[in-house]
Amino acid sequence: MAATETPSNSNAPLSNLEEWEDFLKVRYPEETAASSKPFQATDPNKAKEQFRNYEADARPSVCEFYRLNHRHQTYDFVQAKKKEFLSLSRHKMGIWEAMEFLNTLVDDSDPDTDLSQLDHLLQTAEQIRRDGHPRWFILTGLIHDLGKILCLYGEPQWAVVGDTFPVGCGYSDKIVFHQFFADNPDSREPKYQTRTGIYSEGCGLENVHLSWGHDEYLYHVVKDYLPPEALYMIRYHSFYPAHREGEYQHLMNGRDKRMFAWVRAFNPYDLYTKSHERPNVEQLRPFYSELISEYFPTKLRW
Repeated sequence: MAATETPSNSNAPLSNLEEWEDFLKVRYPEETAASSKPFQATDPNKAKEQFRNYEADARPSVCEFYRLNHRHQTYDFVQAKKKEFLSLSRHKMGIWEAMEFLNTLVDDSDPDTDLSQLDHLLQTAEQIRRDGHPRWFILTGLIHDLGKILCLYGEPQWAVVGDTFPVGCGYSDKIVFHQFFADNPDSREPKYQTRTGIYSEGCGLENVHLSWGHDEYLYHVVKDYLPPEALYMIRYHSFYPAHREGEYQHLMNGRDKRMFAWVRAFNPYDLYTKSHERPNVEQLRPFYSELISEYFPTKLRW
């Protein structure tokens, strides 16, 4: 494996990547993972003015993060990043090796926790395991954020994390900080601003380009090895406009709509399992090493 690249984050708006997820927890309050109902960000019976103005209350760093994300995530940018990264030619490494690689992404500016990236992955997986889900579901929890190694390639935060959304068609007004899309060059391209844009009704998400980030990158790394349900969780867990707001249904086909029940089931584990209790990595490693080897080869292309 090549030497670890240290990204320059001196101009990064977020103090750490978890700051984006902290904002999501406020915007989307926790609901039980056992619920069979779609997750809702709001109660439709309450007047709109009763809800917090999440955007007004957000930290300046979060606002700046979304401003950069919505400004720069254009259709052409997404195509360029797919061409740059999806050849998977940077590394050959196993899953646990990739977890240790991600663990080098250390942010000393986070005052709230001294837990590592590896600790957070294990916390997610262990909660899924305690709830009795299938082994592939546990494994998905373990690896779902490994795409964040894009930060270790020097990618800016806004091209690694953030709520994903389709590019090449109109922006839903349910996307957080929707107003920042006014600075996106695609907002001035008529072909990209209709309801379906360059796509067609019911075309299926497989044919839709989402904003670039860790979800899409990891999906391409692992797509040959996991069940379809797991791949939907990985590829769309940051697609909050769809799985929490119910938007972009018109681009989905029947398979997408069925599979999004799994994305919604995964979402609480993604956001709400982090705690200050450090997992015992050495004690847990034999179980997870066996689980990894059940699904993955010794080395994967990254």
